[in-house]
Amino acid sequence: MLLVRYEHQGKASVGLLRDGLVFTLEDEIPEIGGDMVALIKKGKPVLDQSLNRLGAKAGIPLGNVRLLSPIARPGKFICMGLNYLEHVKEGGREIPAFPTLFLRVQTSLLPPDGEIVVPKVSDRLDFEAELLVIIGKTAHNVSEKDALDHVFGYTAFNDGSLRDYQRQTTQWTAGKNFDATGPFGPAIATADEFPPGAVGLSVRSRLNGQIMQDGNTRDLMFSIASIISYASEIMTLEPGDVIATGTPSGVGFARTPPVFMKAGDVIEIEIEGLPTLTNRVVAAA
Repeated sequence: MLLVRYEHQGKASVGLLRDGLVFTLEDEIPEIGGDMVALIKKGKPVLDQSLNRLGAKAGIPLGNVRLLSPIARPGKFICMGLNYLEHVKEGGREIPAFPTLFLRVQTSLLPPDGEIVVPKVSDRLDFEAELLVIIGKTAHNVSEKDALDHVFGYTAFNDGSLRDYQRQTTQWTAGKNFDATGPFGPAIATADEFPPGAVGLSVRSRLNGQIMQDGNTRDLMFSIASIISYASEIMTLEPGDVIATGTPSGVGFARTPPVFMKAGDVIEIEIEGLPTLTNRVVAAA
């Protein structure tokens, strides 16, 4: 199933997206109060029970709502770098022995209709299409074998990166955390919609309609289960935390000549089985 956070008539709600209609889940689970994390904590069985009662409800046309970030303020926004071999090669980096993790801050994130901002200090804003994992149950020191039991679902992410700032030091925090560079959404697909570990999904980016990246999650060097297991050794993962799983080759900095996002561009992130994440690019005010 596809789940969304949305605004309708001035109110934020959580809903089921089906056949172009949004069905309000607070009608059946009022205590979630428009909070996706509260719904995630209820668990899939409660969600399934509520869906059985939504059949007779009237849905809201999707065009009449504004889609919000699926998770309003993720407690942790963990990103995985260097997870597709061809992307590692195009960047001239060594193949990592362990998952390469970094964090995103809240001000860098955007809702699915947000405008990506090219900052005044750099014009080297690159695109990165990524599958985003939504954690559903607390995970601490979980085994790789049990890790997928802690996944609630998946959504799309564009890890907008300022390449010059990213390469100024050995740490990636600066290049990955400029304000308004990381949109995600628009919907969460529950884990049962995909094969275990979301293996075999196409991952694409389109810039102004042209395919730039065209990868597949079967090529992940570190599986989703292994990433979750590794991250849970370091920190406790909680419901509503998210993990970006890395980007395939074809990014802008590795092209000849390089291609970076600029004001007026439209960038689309296409993950198989998910609605497309589409954002306009603007210059900083």
